[in-house]
Amino acid sequence: MNMIKKNLIQESPGVQQAKKRLLAAAVQSQDSVLKKYSNTYEGFSPERVEKMRGKYGENRITYQNGDSLLKRLFKAFINPFTVVLLVLAVISFVTDVVMAAPGDKDVVSVIIVLAMVLISGTLQFVQETRSEKSAEKLSELVETTTAAIRGGVETEIPLDEIVVGDVVRLAAGDMIPADVRILQAKDLFVSQSSLTGESEPVEKFGRALKGEVTDVLGADNLAFMGSNVVSGSASAIVVAVGDDTLFGSLAHQLTEKKPKTSFEKGVNSVSWILIRFMLVMVPVVLFLNGFTKGDWIQAFLFAISVAVGLTPEMLPMIVSANLAKGAVAMSKKKVIVKDLHAIQNFGAMDVLCTDKTGTLTQDKVVLEYSLDIHGNEDPRVLRHGFLNSYHQTGLRNLMDAAIVSHAEEQGMEGLIRNYHKVDEIPFDFARRRMSVVVEDKNQKTQLITKGAIEEMLSVCAYAEFDGRVEPMTDEIRTEILKTVEKYNADGMRVLGIAHKTNPAPAGAFSVADESDMVLIGFLAFLDPPKESTKRALRALHEYGVDVKVLTGDNDAVTKYICSKVGIPAKHILSGADVERMDDGELESIVEGVHVFAKLSPQQKARIVAALRAKGHTVGFMGDGINDAAAMREADVGISVDTAVDIAKESANIILLEKDLMVLEEGVIEGRKTYANIIKYIKMTASSNFGNMFSVLAASAFLPFLPMTPVQILLLNLIYDVSCLAIPWDNVDEDYLRVPRQWDASSISKFMVWIGPSSSVFDITTYLAMYFLICPMVFGGAYHTLGEAGQEGFTALFHAGWFVESLWSQTLVIHMIRTPHIPFVKSRASWQLTLLTTIGIAIGTIIPYTPIGGAIGLLPMPAVYFPLLLITLVLYMLLVTLLKNKFVRRYGELL
Repeated sequence: MNMIKKNLIQESPGVQQAKKRLLAAAVQSQDSVLKKYSNTYEGFSPERVEKMRGKYGENRITYQNGDSLLKRLFKAFINPFTVVLLVLAVISFVTDVVMAAPGDKDVVSVIIVLAMVLISGTLQFVQETRSEKSAEKLSELVETTTAAIRGGVETEIPLDEIVVGDVVRLAAGDMIPADVRILQAKDLFVSQSSLTGESEPVEKFGRALKGEVTDVLGADNLAFMGSNVVSGSASAIVVAVGDDTLFGSLAHQLTEKKPKTSFEKGVNSVSWILIRFMLVMVPVVLFLNGFTKGDWIQAFLFAISVAVGLTPEMLPMIVSANLAKGAVAMSKKKVIVKDLHAIQNFGAMDVLCTDKTGTLTQDKVVLEYSLDIHGNEDPRVLRHGFLNSYHQTGLRNLMDAAIVSHAEEQGMEGLIRNYHKVDEIPFDFARRRMSVVVEDKNQKTQLITKGAIEEMLSVCAYAEFDGRVEPMTDEIRTEILKTVEKYNADGMRVLGIAHKTNPAPAGAFSVADESDMVLIGFLAFLDPPKESTKRALRALHEYGVDVKVLTGDNDAVTKYICSKVGIPAKHILSGADVERMDDGELESIVEGVHVFAKLSPQQKARIVAALRAKGHTVGFMGDGINDAAAMREADVGISVDTAVDIAKESANIILLEKDLMVLEEGVIEGRKTYANIIKYIKMTASSNFGNMFSVLAASAFLPFLPMTPVQILLLNLIYDVSCLAIPWDNVDEDYLRVPRQWDASSISKFMVWIGPSSSVFDITTYLAMYFLICPMVFGGAYHTLGEAGQEGFTALFHAGWFVESLWSQTLVIHMIRTPHIPFVKSRASWQLTLLTTIGIAIGTIIPYTPIGGAIGLLPMPAVYFPLLLITLVLYMLLVTLLKNKFVRRYGELL
């Protein structure tokens, strides 16, 4: 039937015991279940909490602890890139140490290769550990809580502090904190799709089941960790926690890796492109050098060394470092990243869909007026609204708080003593209203309903008109709507208040009772626009992000707020309009509309899907249960730490402050992170592609290897270390202003355009060294010299190409990191400048040191450096020319 049932075959003893407890609780009465766990509706004392935690364990899933130390070490040191290096180290050890004559043993190659593995693996391990710790610290900033009864008081506590036997309160938007037995429920619908795959919510009840129960998931009085409340409210007792829950038993299956994002796929594709180049190069270089030079062992080592030179062994570390640094930098801007790979989508976002309340407005709703249907002040309307809001236990919002606060200011607290709640129907997004039944001291019951005006009119057959209860006529309806429109036009939200005397008896009360009601008046609320909103919208627009408002509020209020903050609201599309359109019609119109009003949760998700279908990278910012579907549909879901549980669970990004200015700063950090990742990828891809041509040319025409294996390895090591500072590099302001989507084809084009430019100057360096400098130093051409002269000639040639290759490879970092003129219009960060300068200095000095002599390099004569300078200047001019043409042709460099 579903995944969880199939996997329950392999259950731990703890899960088996928990399952027995759940099945037993399902058939027991509420009082029996409470007695079983020595609890009451008053909740546990602190001492009892600790005792139950000691007996049944903590409410934590062990998979959240991440990989073990050994597994992280293995992942850091064993990947396709380091495997190549380790193979080379083994081969070098066999040929240069084991098989070599006593006087010819050379461990330098082995040491350098192992150093590369050690540096790459250690940095990867350290970075992954830091990322994990950073993620843990960041996740602590966003804590999901649940309402538990402790010592007779309802208290919000973190989910991991829940213990078996705790009594918890559930409302719409809440995550189920553990496996629970429902004690009392009112219109409780729970989404169990993450466990059972069922798309429709399941209704849950508080009654005990009759007969033998064998199917845990089929019990309609049990609810499970990993599911969430869609509507209604309930009290429940916790029966299983942590690893003993059904969700916990499936931790390994349920935490399988998510499908890779386009960014992850792109990074992997680049890696494998370079590995494929490597696999092609190894046999070509091997046979070319083997046949032309005659030394097959040396040719083999050289081919493997070239393969290492083409292998971006630092790529995993650079990507991890960028993402982790980006996440930490974003956290300092009050933006918490739950999913590191969402950073790229966050930066690529070009359409932001957002709710109105709290994002565009101050999120401080104030009750301005309580009015009869003619628009006159009427405290009786406030009294009814107060009784409704005070007694409801479902999805509370800012308007409920405003009603209660205003009524208490008016001295209406005494009403609470005169009335007690009998029943209620919680709010849901289909009805858009909620009701309570209260009873006074004379045992008179009264149904009080509040909700959106149109929905209230649909259930009201009467209205209090001129002090009398009159049938709802078209004239009265028209007057009501005109009065409401007047307040809406002033930016106020208006709720209707209705009542009905003596509805169905307690226990039989249902939605059907919301009929033939008497509309008595309105409550008008004001939530003014934030002063920062207009500035934030302007900033987002400057960074290429188009903002669209998707709200469940009515069009008049939405239009007023949008006009105040500068969002085009001339054309508003309503939920009814969206409902009439098929997907094709919606896609054709969705880009031109900026304001959507009176939307259901499903309509919000449809609009997001339509925008994505048009090629946009869409972010959705929301904080309510009605936003969860749209957040999941979006490329990047954005929520706030005060949001309902399911909204935070659905989000990739959590804002610690519900403000578009915070969002704008997060977008910029996301783009910086992506920019520095793509820099390294394009630099490495183009550089390696160019080296391929250089090596092939040298191998074909030189009578000796253009560089020894150990020299290639050392060159590659110095270059890789220079790249370690790329995550801290500056990013051009104009680059940040445009959303960037992952484009793998851009990388291949970049390789073909920029890569061969280095080969041109590698070849001119070959010619200068082979025909000018080396013959000048040794007194003749290579073939005219003796064995000692040829060795010196070769060592000097190697030194000349080693230094030129290092300079060109390192300088190209500064050339490619920006479309502007490097060092003048765009400067690298001090970290990158320092590391590349040190790398160049060390590489240039090495031929003059004993290390250089040990690896077969000779000091270059003074005449070499003017030629090197000319080569580098011409190289930078050529790269500048090519990158300018590339930008003109393809629109961007990175």
